[in-house]
Parts: sequence; structure tokens; C-alpha cells
Amino acid sequence: MTAISSTKESLRSDAQDLKLIRLTWPIFLELFLFMLMGSVDTLMLSSVSDNAVSGVGAANQIISIAILVLEVIGHGAAIVVAQYIGSKKLTEAAQVTGNAITLNLAVGLILSVIFLVFGGHLLSLLNIQGEIYDYARSYISIVGGGIFLQALINALAATIRTHGYTKETMYVSVFMNVIHVIGNYALIFGHFGLPKLGVEGAAISTVGSRFVCLLIFFWLLYRVSEVRVDFEYYIKLSKNFIGKILRIGIPSAMESMVYHSCQLVFTLYVTYLGAEAMATKQYAGNISSYIYLFSMAIGMGTSIIVGRLVGARRKDDAYKRVFDSVKWALLATVAIDVIIIIFRVPLMSIFTENPEIIRLGAQVLLLSLVLETGRTCNIVIIGSLRAAGDAKFPVYMGLISMVCMSLPLGYLLVFQLNMGLAGVWLAIAADEWTRAVIMYFRWKSRAWEKHELVEHEEEETGVQPVPAV
Repeated sequence: MTAISSTKESLRSDAQDLKLIRLTWPIFLELFLFMLMGSVDTLMLSSVSDNAVSGVGAANQIISIAILVLEVIGHGAAIVVAQYIGSKKLTEAAQVTGNAITLNLAVGLILSVIFLVFGGHLLSLLNIQGEIYDYARSYISIVGGGIFLQALINALAATIRTHGYTKETMYVSVFMNVIHVIGNYALIFGHFGLPKLGVEGAAISTVGSRFVCLLIFFWLLYRVSEVRVDFEYYIKLSKNFIGKILRIGIPSAMESMVYHSCQLVFTLYVTYLGAEAMATKQYAGNISSYIYLFSMAIGMGTSIIVGRLVGARRKDDAYKRVFDSVKWALLATVAIDVIIIIFRVPLMSIFTENPEIIRLGAQVLLLSLVLETGRTCNIVIIGSLRAAGDAKFPVYMGLISMVCMSLPLGYLLVFQLNMGLAGVWLAIAADEWTRAVIMYFRWKSRAWEKHELVEHEEEETGVQPVPAV
């Protein structure tokens, strides 16, 4: 019996690994293309000036916080949908989808107005000045003003992935990025008879490609959903479903918002180090994003599987799945990190010829091995905690670790010990590893098991499930 049980366990684990691979590789390619296009953006704008890159980077840090606000609904809905799919309640999954799209649109429109009216004030709070401010102000008005498009894309893409159609979202992403690059080429440099707009051209290209992507995602939603999202699901909002979405979405977004708000404070620290440090942070951060790319894909794929397993009440499988995913993600992160460290100087030289920026960038990229391994553990385990319904715990730990520890530590390292940009990297690494250890023990404790979102029939009627034979 023990041998048979062990064999079944091994087969189930192998099947889950294969399922993870099927879900993850399209997400990986989608994220890779998204980051590649970000690098292309940076490369194209670097031909305008380093100040243009710094301005767009500062604006994008503020815009990224707005996108995190939108993920309150997008991520929350995806997790609720995953658990309903796992419990075979497909009509409820469709109703959650319709409600989420409407809510995200409303929030997106509010954020668009805020960027149009207060964008310049937000940049001033970051101590952005001079030519960098001019570039940032132009970019944030256009891209921020069109943020409602991203609001709808977030809700649609997350839902489609949760249904298991990760390849389809990848194809849409490829198409959107192609349009974006062509638009950049035409509008930044003034090709195909179009005006040479520089930073404004990059912003217009971003908004235009998102609009095209949105139309395709709406079409795709009705192609892949097992139960049609009827029009009434958009206008008839359910207090029950909205409550479940926000129960996951608000803590999830809060944890991410705290993280990115801390990154904004670190950007404020860097502004006092000079324009070269600002440009270095943007270039090195762009390169570093490729290090944790695979772990992001594994984290997203794992959260889909965990959500379905929890919805199906297969919590032992969910428990083991996460530790296997962390192992694979760490192996990939270390391998990619070593390659980037070896070629860090040539990689920095792609973006700039300034020797001081290249020197600073090569210095902080050496520290990425410490930072990114901790970040990898957090990406996978925190995503899985959310998928299981345990979304509040990462917020509380994030407030303690990020706000109370990493920001003061960063100030000490940067300004008191004069470590400059390296001090920022070390402070972030300290936070990542502190939270990684805490999240590991949280998952191991299995405290997340009591946070399931879907009501099962035996809970409603008092009938207990028949044990599987």
C-alpha cells in the first residue's frame, strides 16, 4: 500500500509539474516580450538623451502605482474566478468576471482624471526638476490620461489566464508589442511621414497599442470562456462577489503599493545623488527585471494552480506545489543572474556611453545575486498565499519590513555611510530576504487553509463529501 501510495503521489506531482510548465511558458514569453519592449523603449529614448530616460522612468514609477490600484480588482477577480472554476461553479465565475470589468473601468477613469489634473504635482513631490521634469510631465499626461485602457486590459487578461488560456494572452501581447515598437519608431524619430515627437511619441505609441490590445482581449474573452459573460453581469453588481474580489484585491494591491511606494522613496534618495545616478538606476533596473522574469512567470502559473486546487479542496497538493515551484524559480533566477553578472559591463554599454553610469551600473548589478534570490521566493509564495485567500498577512509583514526596516536602512546606507546607489540595492535586498523567510514559514504553517473563498455545498446543506476512493 505504501509503494502504491508513493507511486500515485509521484505521478500526481509529475502531472502538476507538466501543468505548471504548460501554464508558465506562455506567461514567461509574454513577460519577456513586455520587458523587452520596455528595454527597447529605454534604448530608443536614450538616443534622445539620458534625461529623457530619467524623466520617463520617474513618470512610470508613479504610473506603476496606479496600475497596482487597478490590480485590486484584476488580481482579486482572477483568484476568485480560479477558486470557482476549481469548484466547478462556472456561472459564478462568469458573473465575477463581468463585475470586475465594470469596477476596473470606473476606477481607471478616476485615475485618468487624477493624472491629467495633478500629474505635475505628483512629479514635484519626487523632487523631479528641470529638463527631466519636462519630459516626465509630458509622458505622465498622455500615458496616465489613458490609464483606463490598462484598467480594462488588467481585468480581461487576468481572467483569460485563469481560465488556462495563457498562450492566447501571449499572442495578444506579442501583437501589442509589435505595434508599440513600430509606433515608437515612427513617432519618436519621425518616420513614415509622421512628426518627430520624442518622449511624446513614445507616450502616444503606448496608449495606441493598449487600445488595440483591449479590443482583441474583449473578443478573446468571448471565445475562451466556458460560460458566456452576459451583458447583465456588467451592470448588475453583486455585493457578494464584489466583497470577495475586494477581500483579496485590496490587501494584494496594498502590499504591492507599499512596495512601489518604497521604491518611489528610494528614487527620491537617488535624486540627491545626481542625474547620473538617476539614469543608472533606470538602466540597471531595466536589466535586473530580466533576472526575476522566470520567477514571475512561475509565480503567476503557480497561483492559478493553487487557486484551483484550493477551490477543489485539494490543499495537500497545493501545499507541495508551492515548494516545488520555489525550487524551480530559484534555480532559474541564479542561472540568469550569473549570466547577467558576467556580461554586466557590455549590457550597460548598450544603453549609454557615459563611463560613470556604466561603472555604477556594473557595481549594483553585482549585488543582484543577493537581491533577486530573495525576491524570487516572495514572488512565488506571496502569490500563492493570495491565491489561497490569505492576502492580509503579506501586507502586515510588508509594512514592518519595507517601511519600518528597508527605508531607514536605505537612508543610513546612502547618506550616512555614503554607499550611494549600492546602499539602495542592499536595503531592498534586506527587505526581500526578511519577507522571504517570514513567508516561507507562513506557507509551511498552513495557516492559509482557513481562508478559502468558495462556499461548498456540504457547508451550506450540512452534507459531508464522500471520500475519494
